[in-house]
Amino acid sequence: MDDATSEVYYAQLVEEEGTRTLRPAVREVIENQGIFCALYSDRASHFFVTPKAGGKVDENQVTQLGRALRELGIKMIPAYSPQARGRMERSYRTWQGRLPEELRTREMATPEQANRFLREQYLAEFNRRFMVKAKEQGSAFVRTRRKDLEWVFSIQHERTVNQDHTIALDNRILQIEKTRWRNTLAGCKVTVYEHLNGSLVVRFGPHEVARFQADALPARQAKRRGSPQPLGHKRAVAA
Repeated sequence: MDDATSEVYYAQLVEEEGTRTLRPAVREVIENQGIFCALYSDRASHFFVTPKAGGKVDENQVTQLGRALRELGIKMIPAYSPQARGRMERSYRTWQGRLPEELRTREMATPEQANRFLREQYLAEFNRRFMVKAKEQGSAFVRTRRKDLEWVFSIQHERTVNQDHTIALDNRILQIEKTRWRNTLAGCKVTVYEHLNGSLVVRFGPHEVARFQADALPARQAKRRGSPQPLGHKRAVAA
């Protein structure tokens, strides 16, 4: 929601708010409107790392979303009081009062139907009714010419390559093929990029050393209680 006009730029129904549902939302706003100055939000774990519940955020650690916004030069501002979120809460109440009735009247019973309605009809009508005029002319959005938003908004994991040229991620063992330009990658740090479409790309520096499509990922291995994590398995700072 725009701070100056209360215009809502994106709205979709999801099962759970988190890193994987916020990435496409923020990316779509940037692609359609441009890069904005700051994102003001609550302190949920997908926005900020908060070591102590109810305490201040740790500005030295960033979530996956925080890293993406930092790359784009967007500042993240945490809300510390209920009053700070008052406008958003009032907007929620309006949505909760109106949207269910709209969906019921149109006999929409699936999330897919509802989300299509949100995109194609409801959002424009909602903004027409509730937007206000900005006090100053012009726009704070800056159009972006970046072509790498797919990479910026990927979930990134750092891993160490095992001696057998494998890495472990999300209970999967990913095989990395040997390269012509280096005898072995064993012991090297690589970055795994999880894209919005579910595919995985493994990079060593600027080199792509493996790619896995979403429908061709290796099967997850069953967890064995008390078994050590494979070499290179490292918990990512992400929601």
